[in-house]
Amino acid sequence: MDEIATNRLEAWPNPNPERDYVVHLEIPEFTCLCPRSGFPDFATIVIDYVPDRSVVELKSLKLYINGYRDRQISHEAATNTILNDLVTLLEPRWMRVAGDFNVRGNIKTIIFAEYAAPNYSGPRPEYRRHMTGSSL
Repeated sequence: MDEIATNRLEAWPNPNPERDYVVHLEIPEFTCLCPRSGFPDFATIVIDYVPDRSVVELKSLKLYINGYRDRQISHEAATNTILNDLVTLLEPRWMRVAGDFNVRGNIKTIIFAEYAAPNYSGPRPEYRRHMTGSSL
């Protein structure tokens, strides 16, 4: 728990900054708490981005995401906060964060939040999940 509480997202140098390439990350066990009911919400967070000078260090991302599990936050706010924090840290050429939330109250919710650097014209892949369930 201390490791989650003290964690800070960390950037690492991009090994190929001369090239536009897409990093695809899926986090299938995201949880947060509904700000209205306090009940847990479950989602898969999908992050696609084209790095510029930096990529995200994966252990720091894991601990950052785990910090949401006791946080009361809406689907929309969680997805947009994750995007804002990663854009601030990495300054990517392009990034999309999708919060693909489990059905709750007979409603399926997917939130898409996107950022593009000025004049960016590189790849923007369609939303896709490659994992079909939790593996951890």
